[in-house]
Parts: sequence; C-alpha cells; structure tokens
Amino acid sequence: MDGGRFGTPRARATIETMMKTVCLLFLALALAACGAKDAVKRYPMQGYVQAVDATSKTATIAAGKIGDWMDAMTMDYPVKPDSELAKLHAGDHIEGTVVVEGAMYYVTDVKVVSKQ
Repeated sequence: MDGGRFGTPRARATIETMMKTVCLLFLALALAACGAKDAVKRYPMQGYVQAVDATSKTATIAAGKIGDWMDAMTMDYPVKPDSELAKLHAGDHIEGTVVVEGAMYYVTDVKVVSKQ
C-alpha cells in the first residue's frame, strides 16, 4: 500500500488541518497588527510663540525639551481645537500639552503665561 508523499489519507487530512490553523493564526496576527494603534502620549510643554498661521492652524513655537519625545527646538505645531489656536499671538509665552500618536502630534490645553 503506497500512501504517497504524505502518507495515509488520515495523515494528509491532519497536515491540511494544521496548515489551515497556522494560516488562520498568521492572518489573525496580521490583522491585529494592522489594527493596532500607537499609544497616545501626552507631554507638558513650555515655549515662546514666534508666529501663528490661522490658515494652516499651526503655531511656530520655540519649545523646551518635551519629555522623552523631543529635545528643545523651534518648529511648527498644529494646534487643536481652533479655540486653542485663537488664544495664541506672536510673543506669547505659553504652557500646553503636546499630544503624540505615532507620527501625528498637536498642541492643546494652551495657557498664556507671564514672562519668566
């Protein structure tokens, strides 16, 4: 009796079932990875507003070190919501929160503070 390359029909069925299970497991892991989002992190920030661009909804802010996310630097930050952006004017010293999710980030919870 020649069972062929994979042995008996029962052995072939067992191998086929195992292969389907492994494929389903890989598919489930791949789908979970696609759906996984980076954790949202919030960092306190302090800085000096150099410019505000209402069209792009950004503010150029010279900020100090922001947690473990970024060293001190001047850059454009999106500001959300619009009511927070409306608080800002060039020359303001501010405190706020930088929200970071993956490559996306924005400033919110803005407070204009006196110069220190």
